[in-house]
Formats: sequence, C-alpha cells, structure tokens
Amino acid sequence: MIELLIVIAVLGILAVAVLSAINPIEQINRSKDTGTRSDAEQLIGAIDRFYTANGYYPWQTGPTDTSHATTGWGAVDATWVDANNVTVLSKLSNTTEGTAELKESFVNRITGSGYNTLYRYNRGQQGDSTYICFSPKSANFRKEANDRAGTNCGGLPADLREAGCDNLCPTIGGATVCYSCLP
Repeated sequence: MIELLIVIAVLGILAVAVLSAINPIEQINRSKDTGTRSDAEQLIGAIDRFYTANGYYPWQTGPTDTSHATTGWGAVDATWVDANNVTVLSKLSNTTEGTAELKESFVNRITGSGYNTLYRYNRGQQGDSTYICFSPKSANFRKEANDRAGTNCGGLPADLREAGCDNLCPTIGGATVCYSCLP
C-alpha cells in the first residue's frame, strides 16, 4: 500500500512538472493570437480583392471618390462606414452591396462579443497602407509586437507611426503592450 502511494505521489509531481513546462494558458493564448492574425490577413486580402474588382476601396463610394472618410484609428465594426453610411464589412460580405469577399459568419465572428477586437488604421494619403491591428494575448506575440515597434514606435512604418504611439503601444496596468499590426 505504501509503495502504491509513493508511485502516485511521484506521478503527481511529474504531472505538475510537465504542466508547468508546457504552460497551457500561454499555448491557448498563442493559438488565439495566431487565429486573430489569420483573420486580420483575411480582412486585408478581402480589401485588396474588393479594390481589384471595383477600382476603389470599400470605404469609398465609387472610383471617382478620392475621400478617405474612414481614415484614422478605429475598430473594425459597424461604425466603419463609407460616406453613404454603408458599413465597410457589409460591402465586403454582402452580394447586394458588395462583392462577397468575406462570409457573413466570418464578419459575425470578428465583430462578436468575446472576440479580440480588430482595429484599422489608414493615414489617408495616396499610397498609404491600410493596417489591421490587434492586442496580442500571448507573451510571444507581445514580445514580437514590442520588438517591431521599437523605442517610441520608431521601428514602425512612417504611415503607421502617425497613428500615434499612445494608440499603437498603450500602457495598460503599468505595462506597455504594443498592438500587432499587419499591412
């Protein structure tokens, strides 16, 4: 009986050691960050395909519209609209208003509660990139975003840097956490 208790205790110690080495919460956060990055890439691809098919971006009302009505920093949600008050996401997902570059289920997922909010930024000048950003949850993705931003966001492209380091690398709970942004 004592031998059996010793074996169970040793197995318990090994299980704790393995779990602490694997860090399952970090692995879960890393997988969520990977999914969010993939979603951001999908959204950027949909914007590019929309432009290719129509000759203008989904936040513009047509090919002659040179306005950048939805430039600046903002959430990827129902507030992202063109000058006619049509949401950009509906133009990307709806065949009536747009080109159906995205599935409705994708749009519902990235705008749903509990999802890691995506943010968009475009400075609004000719040739600028549109960036899709998110707040990384895993230590690995946070380190990557902080390293990319560099000191005072100096490592970021000039058109993204104008979003302001306070937006791109906010201090939350005493720690600076930079957003991971994709062009």
